[in-house]
Amino acid sequence: MRIVFFGSSHFAVPALEALIKSRQEICAVVTQPDRKKGRHLRLGQTDVKAVAKTAGLDIFQPEDVNSPASLKYLKARGADIFVVVAYGQILSQEVLDIPRIFSLNIHASLLPKYRGAAPVNWAVISGERSTGVTIIRLIRKMDAGPMLAQKAIPIVKNDDSMVLEEKLRKLGAELLVSSLKEIKEKSYKLTDQDENRSIMAPKLKKSDGEIDWDKPVIQIYNLVKGCLPWPSAFTHYKNKLLKIYRAEISPQAGGLTGSSGEVLSIHKDWLEVMAGDGSILIKELQLEGGKRMPAGEFIHGHKIKAGDRFGKK
Repeated sequence: MRIVFFGSSHFAVPALEALIKSRQEICAVVTQPDRKKGRHLRLGQTDVKAVAKTAGLDIFQPEDVNSPASLKYLKARGADIFVVVAYGQILSQEVLDIPRIFSLNIHASLLPKYRGAAPVNWAVISGERSTGVTIIRLIRKMDAGPMLAQKAIPIVKNDDSMVLEEKLRKLGAELLVSSLKEIKEKSYKLTDQDENRSIMAPKLKKSDGEIDWDKPVIQIYNLVKGCLPWPSAFTHYKNKLLKIYRAEISPQAGGLTGSSGEVLSIHKDWLEVMAGDGSILIKELQLEGGKRMPAGEFIHGHKIKAGDRFGKK
């Protein structure tokens, strides 16, 4: 089958690599235009473009994938399937209708749960015990198309959103290859999603990372894990924003006295902070204007003590 691959981010790379390895006929790779990046605003390519260049594939980088020029280019590829993975632009119905068979997407959740731009983050923040990937036929409604395949994995204790995304991008690549095989053999089955079970997972806002110290410890712990790499879970300390990158739930149960957000104790490797129903151990953090550091370094450099408070109160 002739495939046009649409992708841009790190998440899409294993899928493209899997297609190359499986010797699929990739007639074009569509990715976002080169953009200025970094402190010195140097022009940088997408992760997908780097892989496509190494493989000697044709690369197309339209500013608007739905423009007349893009439509002309895509129609000329004569594709059977469009595969779309973390591309970064919404495809019009006219684009979706171009391939002979249909357009596919890898989505990093167990649809219909967590439709939207940040399914991995919201699964972790929400305390889900499992997630997975779903291969869907693309339709105009976001992440609502019928499903070809789905595979679940557990979310284990130390999985933050970055670790989990790494697992899911590899799983998605494997499921894509097996789904394409079923399409080629005409043995696939499309299953409609249950709209009554749909949950949205919108792009995170900076405000989503703010810690409410009145919340239960497990919710704060999941927020810290789920807000990586951005916006990071955060609070305030002495009127400065304080980002928290790594934490653990304290094994101590009951008998704690203190108010929400209060620093209960100082240890060489963590700060113990009171939450709504227990305490949490802060192990890696960054104060506004400073660098990210282990708690031990932070304690040494900022003279923090028991009784100090986190938050705006």
